[in-house]
Amino acid sequence: MSVAPVSPQSASVGNVPLTVRTEMRGTTAVLAPSGEIVHGCTTVLAPVLDKLPDGTDGLVVDMAEVTFMDTAGLQFLERLEDFRAVAGVPLWTVNWNGQPRRILEITGLSVPAAASDPAGSTSAWLPPDTRHLVALLGSEQGLSAVAAERAEQVRRLEEEVQQLQHAIESRPVIDQARGILMAVEACTADEAWNALREASQQTNTKLREVAEAIVGVSAGGPPPAEPVRTALRDAVRRQHAREEAGPATA
Repeated sequence: MSVAPVSPQSASVGNVPLTVRTEMRGTTAVLAPSGEIVHGCTTVLAPVLDKLPDGTDGLVVDMAEVTFMDTAGLQFLERLEDFRAVAGVPLWTVNWNGQPRRILEITGLSVPAAASDPAGSTSAWLPPDTRHLVALLGSEQGLSAVAAERAEQVRRLEEEVQQLQHAIESRPVIDQARGILMAVEACTADEAWNALREASQQTNTKLREVAEAIVGVSAGGPPPAEPVRTALRDAVRRQHAREEAGPATA
């Protein structure tokens, strides 16, 4: 089956450009959007549909490279449905993955597994019918699913920000602990870091807490708990032994 590639159409939509690549597989057009389907996405899709050759008797939208989709996905599918109705051709979507797929799953739609070779018969893909998807995403259930997925994404981003902030806040005390170990144990910066990390892992204690205990002792505070103290002492000894042994020889 011959494949005739068509130049992709793209436009900057928000921060991530949406690109739509087109290939003709026989008389079936395969559209492959890539990026995020957000507000303004139909301005990218319209010229792609306008340039489809006469005689196109089927349209397949491959969603494999779509990384995010919000409520604008409904507008995207509606524009495709308008084309289907005017052209009188069948229309399917395939290869829903990642966040767009989760939206469909939240609504209770059973999405088929990713297809293999789009050059084969479209009937073998078992793709979701776009009319069903448009109706589903336009319903209260579909819009709620999009909102729930966006809220989950925001929650994950907030967690990542908190983790980064914690790491930034922890860095000074860890650096202080490394400096104390370097001075007291006559070890290098790398050896001090490895000793802290090993003591943290062996005692199942957060690295920041191990570092705080060492800094606290230098300021006249109580010594670390016995398991941490022992693990730290053993870790320093291992670091010294490795340094003395030098690089392994063949």
